[in-house]
Amino acid sequence: MRTRGAPYFLVLPAWIWLAIFFVVPIVGMLSVSLMTGNVIDGFTMTWHFATYADAVTQYWPQILRSLWYGLCATAVCILLGYPIAYWIAFRGGSHKSTYLLLLLLPFFVAQVLRTISWKFILADNGVILGSLKAVGLLPDGAHVLSTSAAVVFGLAYNFLPFMVLPIYAVLERVDHRVVEAAHDLYAGRFQAFVRVVLPMSLPGVFAGVLMVFVPTSSDYISASVLGGTHNTMIGNVIQSQYLVNNAYPMAAAITFILMAILLVGIFSYARALGTEQVMEVQAK
Repeated sequence: MRTRGAPYFLVLPAWIWLAIFFVVPIVGMLSVSLMTGNVIDGFTMTWHFATYADAVTQYWPQILRSLWYGLCATAVCILLGYPIAYWIAFRGGSHKSTYLLLLLLPFFVAQVLRTISWKFILADNGVILGSLKAVGLLPDGAHVLSTSAAVVFGLAYNFLPFMVLPIYAVLERVDHRVVEAAHDLYAGRFQAFVRVVLPMSLPGVFAGVLMVFVPTSSDYISASVLGGTHNTMIGNVIQSQYLVNNAYPMAAAITFILMAILLVGIFSYARALGTEQVMEVQAK
């Protein structure tokens, strides 16, 4: 009996933690989304499901924009993060820890400050654009701030390590003798990468996409600082509804809609990629 019950007792603290800090807040937010009222007279439970329909009708552009920005930022992180992780894993040598520290070093500064610093760097007369305009490579009216590209760049910059680290963790465990065996079988570098390294690194890519897409789709800092009024994301709407308009039911409803969309997207992505096949490749 003791042997059978020991695993359950060991996992009990984790379940209690999840129940207190995840299940209870989720249930509370769900109940708030079905209430009506205001902060002056109070909110009462009326099972007002129409709030969800109103949220989709009013804020579907921000929802679609957030998902699109999240996809773009995730794609940028893959394009930049995979080569970085590959180089550190296969070429880093004894300095791998140093390179990882340099990658994580900006995270010792708050995300808001890091994003604001890029606002000064990407300003119309900042270090980058100002210098390019001075030498005539850009016209005087060129600007980056308050554009979709600035928001996507900010999201990719802030969440790039979340893509690099899981890919690096998988590539670090790749046996170099397998790659050498591919070369012995007359496979070039590109063929060895496509047929050997890339399939073995899919679990890291899968984890990186999840760790980047979910927070970037719900982020509001980059859009607030770098995007301007025409690039509002759904995270900005939720923040405004909670802290400015005090429309708690609407904010909670938007939160659950975003959560549902992300869950459907994640499960669809996992099914399309085939997580079982990915894990089988990693096991081999």
